[in-house]
Amino acid sequence: MTNTTSLSKNAALAPEADRPFDRKGLVQMALLGLLLLLPVAAYFLGHIYYVNLASRITIIAMAAVGLNLAIGYGGMVSFGHAAYFGLGGYVAGISAYHAFDITPFMTWPFSVPGSDNLLVIWLAAMLLCGLLALVIGAISLRTTGVYFIMITLAFAQMIYYFANSWPTYGGEDGLPIYIRNTLPLFNNNMLDSSDALTYFLICFTGLVLAMAITSRMMKSRFGAALTMARLNDVRLATAGISPYPIRLVAFVISAAITGLAGALYADLNGFVSPTMLSWHFSGELMVIVILGGVGRLYGPLAGAVLFVMMETFLGGVTQYWQLFLGLVLLGVVLFAKHGVMGWLAGRERNE
Repeated sequence: MTNTTSLSKNAALAPEADRPFDRKGLVQMALLGLLLLLPVAAYFLGHIYYVNLASRITIIAMAAVGLNLAIGYGGMVSFGHAAYFGLGGYVAGISAYHAFDITPFMTWPFSVPGSDNLLVIWLAAMLLCGLLALVIGAISLRTTGVYFIMITLAFAQMIYYFANSWPTYGGEDGLPIYIRNTLPLFNNNMLDSSDALTYFLICFTGLVLAMAITSRMMKSRFGAALTMARLNDVRLATAGISPYPIRLVAFVISAAITGLAGALYADLNGFVSPTMLSWHFSGELMVIVILGGVGRLYGPLAGAVLFVMMETFLGGVTQYWQLFLGLVLLGVVLFAKHGVMGWLAGRERNE
């Protein structure tokens, strides 16, 4: 009875139900609608580059959705989420490598063949990233603050240097993906993921599902418990709920979402390398979450759009584009603490 009452009193701390026709709902629909419609228009106008750019934005946004679950909703400032993004990418790359060579990944104690089936690759990427996060989280979540940040960074760097020194799969030179993975449909039909628009729609569907799962989870009792673990873990423990397993489950789900994004990213580029595991990418994901709005459902999408657009268009003008990114980030931190989504859609009522 105590647990139910305590969580009910704090349910207001979880994200509220979205009303589609208020300011927040209109901004969210406009952002999602533009992300969908502009690449479709670009495809039929023959501008395939912009379709692939939209796919990249969508995938980076999905990875940031995973990190936002850890940082924004769970208060777990992970500086090692590139480990899950890169691991997801290597799952896609290694699987395609063995499917192309028609060789098994391993033969003992049982044979594991390669595969160009996207469903198999996605499932494997999410499971492996979830298992890795379970191990890392079980250790790092016993600490807090800067110690948690440094432990997650240390684990990510260990995986980065391991991939760098793994010559079988390219080492520091990376691993090309010579075949485009396929998505099975009904009646043994295959969806051609080599088509730019088709692949964008796959990525877009993945992003929408990742945000929907996050939203549904945060509106549940689990989300209320996770929010309270971030705000006051002592009070949550007093209600009879241990914060540790709540955080660990959220950390594992966060890593699985980011790992799925990594698998999609590798297939988009046709290449995977240790740079996907670099701490620089962890920093970029964190910048994207801050730009868009920490703890905002659509914040990762808004941050990814702004980041990738600045990188693409300002980077084409000057190699010092990150100077302007820094100025924008400084402005967000000082004058728009709820990020781009907070500036466009207004503050949440529970903020």
